[in-house]
Amino acid sequence: MSKNIIITGTSRGIGFELVKLFANGGHNVLALSRNEKPIQSLDLDNVTAFSFDLGDSNAYKNVEDFIKKEWSQVDVLINNAGTLLNKPFAETNLEDFEHVYKTNVFGVSELTRVVLPFMKKESHVVTISSMGGVQGSMKFPGLAAYSSSKAAVITLTELLAEEYKESGISFNVLALGAVQTEMLEEAFPGYQAPTTALEMAEYIFDFSLNGNKYYNGKLLQVSNSTP
Repeated sequence: MSKNIIITGTSRGIGFELVKLFANGGHNVLALSRNEKPIQSLDLDNVTAFSFDLGDSNAYKNVEDFIKKEWSQVDVLINNAGTLLNKPFAETNLEDFEHVYKTNVFGVSELTRVVLPFMKKESHVVTISSMGGVQGSMKFPGLAAYSSSKAAVITLTELLAEEYKESGISFNVLALGAVQTEMLEEAFPGYQAPTTALEMAEYIFDFSLNGNKYYNGKLLQVSNSTP
């Protein structure tokens, strides 16, 4: 049975691969990214892509209008968009942290809040975090803003699962290890990850459709290596 799926951060990497997997699986996809062209150029029948900036409060209205007009309900929301800053802590300022948190934390919470009224029992919100956001995991210099923002959405997920536990909607968060993407190259130049973007997308695809049967309010560490 085809489902209605919203995915953020779809212009490259894991998000780009996820759109193709869901479309090929016969699902309807709303692909949200600041750059909508990579997805639009695929010309997939059941995929809608429009430019969406998580930091722009007006952009959320477009999403809400689309859902009301085209779908009426959402089965899966994948909060995949993220922004990275690799900079020594002493050189960062308030604007740096604001920029990272605006996408990685505020954007996740706001889009989730906007989409939730259209979700019902057995719907699933999956947020993509990072091993760098997991308490007790290995940490790396230069990633203070990024990794701390990824920690924030782990706790947010646990809170939402508790607050909405009577609704039957599941909230889970995946802390990814090293995946060969453009973002990994920015964080760890030259490092070769053992997992490709497509391989990770296949895991997330399956988890987002089925993981809610087994998990709610859970952090899963999806990692086979550490840079």
